[in-house]
Amino acid sequence: MKNLYIAEKPSVAREFAKALGVKGADSAGAKTGFIETEDSIVTWCVGHLVTMSYPDAYNPELKRWSMDTIPFVPDEFKYEIIPAAGNQFNVVKRLLNREDVECIYVCTDSGREGEYIYRLVDQMANVGDNKTKKRVWIDSQTEEEILRGIREAKELSEYDSLSDSAYLRAKEDYLMGINFSRALTLKYSYTVKNYLKLDKCVIAVGRVMTCVLGMIVKREREIREFVPTPFYRVVAQLDGLEAEWKSVEESTYDKSPLLYKENGFKKEESAKELIELLTKNSPVCLIVEKVEKKTEKKAPPMLYNLAELQNDCSAMFKISPTDTLNIVQELYEKKLVTYPRTDARVLSTAVSKEIHKNIGGLRKYAPLSAFADNIMNQGGYKGIAKSKYVNDKQITDHYAIIPTGQGLGALNSVSETAKKVYDIIARRFLSIFYPAAVYEKMALVLTRAITDEKDKKPEHFFSNFKRLVSPGYLQIAGTGKKDSEEKLTPAVMDMLNGLKKGQQLSVKEFNVKEGETTPPKRYSSGTLILAMENAGQLIEDEELRSQIKGSGIGTSATRDSIITKLVTNKYIALNKKTQIVTPTFLGEIIYDVVYYSINNLLRAEMTASWEKGLTGVAEGTISKEEYTEKMNSFVIKNTELVKKLDNQYKITTIFDMTKPYYAEKKSAKPRKKAAEKGEGKTEGKKAEKTAEKVTEKAGK
Repeated sequence: MKNLYIAEKPSVAREFAKALGVKGADSAGAKTGFIETEDSIVTWCVGHLVTMSYPDAYNPELKRWSMDTIPFVPDEFKYEIIPAAGNQFNVVKRLLNREDVECIYVCTDSGREGEYIYRLVDQMANVGDNKTKKRVWIDSQTEEEILRGIREAKELSEYDSLSDSAYLRAKEDYLMGINFSRALTLKYSYTVKNYLKLDKCVIAVGRVMTCVLGMIVKREREIREFVPTPFYRVVAQLDGLEAEWKSVEESTYDKSPLLYKENGFKKEESAKELIELLTKNSPVCLIVEKVEKKTEKKAPPMLYNLAELQNDCSAMFKISPTDTLNIVQELYEKKLVTYPRTDARVLSTAVSKEIHKNIGGLRKYAPLSAFADNIMNQGGYKGIAKSKYVNDKQITDHYAIIPTGQGLGALNSVSETAKKVYDIIARRFLSIFYPAAVYEKMALVLTRAITDEKDKKPEHFFSNFKRLVSPGYLQIAGTGKKDSEEKLTPAVMDMLNGLKKGQQLSVKEFNVKEGETTPPKRYSSGTLILAMENAGQLIEDEELRSQIKGSGIGTSATRDSIITKLVTNKYIALNKKTQIVTPTFLGEIIYDVVYYSINNLLRAEMTASWEKGLTGVAEGTISKEEYTEKMNSFVIKNTELVKKLDNQYKITTIFDMTKPYYAEKKSAKPRKKAAEKGEGKTEGKKAEKTAEKVTEKAGK
């Protein structure tokens, strides 16, 4: 009797074959679709082999989109073999049902999606219960980890709750996509198509995709509607330092309506009046009222999960989340790093006990070999199990992304960008075994010397200083802009350290510094991924926010594909050079259509709560029947709602509110040239009046 090992990809299957001692595993099975030895068979999927059937598979009449055939919520779902994967499916099906196969080891990716891939194959291949089925759950593709995973494989049935969650996630996306896209397309596509002068228009919506579109459009409209507010601060220039005025209790402007905030004025005239007050007696001095010194420690950051890595790669290397995932997946398959699709930023207790092997391996990685050597020699890894970087409770499927310390020769075969990604993963990892960075902070409180008995109002000035005195982990991670900019000269430091309470400092001059409030920043592909991961923080209601704490939009495995889908649908634009994300005019129109029909799809709390529900199913705290009932009810209710909507308002009026911004983008260059010549002023005024009329009309 033989054991059958089924992996998700051919490359992973070959790593299993190598670990099992198969000679020539790299090229074996290329033609047959499997590798066989005396006691083992290794085969693979090619990603998904099975998919959900479209409605016309249930009834040919459902191929035509009609309000009469929705909501479409089948009692039993149908599945079919993906045509392009048909040959490999037949290979796998035959192997799964071979009489000499006694035990099936499921080696697909260790996560919800990997579980779903195998379960569908098992279902379509009609594999009986007479075979033993075990689940291999690994965190890297090193030989040691593969053999451990096989040795410690659990019964597949122990993952039934995870399987239920995977099936429900797919059904949910299917039902919402099919029903809501058809309903909104049938209701509004003709209007949108004519308005934009398109050949055709399908209004595609989805549980996660539409919510993310909503986040992007809302941010763009916040920026668009933002009105900058100027403010004016008063700053004192002293020998080697400057101090900023702030209004405190009993000062001249305490709680004054003239203030913008406690450290600035709404109008420049008010700031100048304060300077006049301060300089009416000369020479002007400030008295040291308080000198506060303290040491501040900054601990190394938590380890990388996929979202954090995608954010950093977007900012540092200007690559998309999809590119980052593809790169880290390649590094994983080359045994260089651990499993990439993880939400955890900590290690498990079990891994922490063996972590010296990962560190020791990095001694052969030239850029960081000296740091790895130091950690090993000093024993800096020994207490890591008791640190915040190890927490079993914060791990669901996998621990954080870290280097394995193995396969370093494979770095020669990857791209330069992939080498950079590996480097930041390795630096983040080694950082946690180094001490915290230490800063020296000093806070000064200065008051003006009062020489006039009639003027006894205190005016306070504040100044803060910070310098890095011990780099600690920053030796590995590198210093950021703030650290490099906060270098104080020895002369200034000596002067600061010599200050005493009651000491008088001469003021050279007072200046007014103008500032202006800034709008929120547009999302980059990386910050959007982080916002999706931390969707709960976007919720204003505190009670609701606490209820779905830790729930995000989508999963680490799917977030990048959501952004890609929005780009493909032309709902958003992604600047490849800057990775900045903006909505298109079509995207804003789709947002408005959803806003005035199925508003819930745009709410982060709803999407995050669905994700939390799926997690509950995976953990066994919510039954699949309970989840199914709520899911079906939501789909039916909202589909019927769209069908009943009347067109008493003209939705094109809503579109008109956004149109001027996109018209302006197209004509920006010609208008700029005209402005330089002093032309186009009349046209500009006409445009303003037109915009005012449109806005007024839309408001009504």
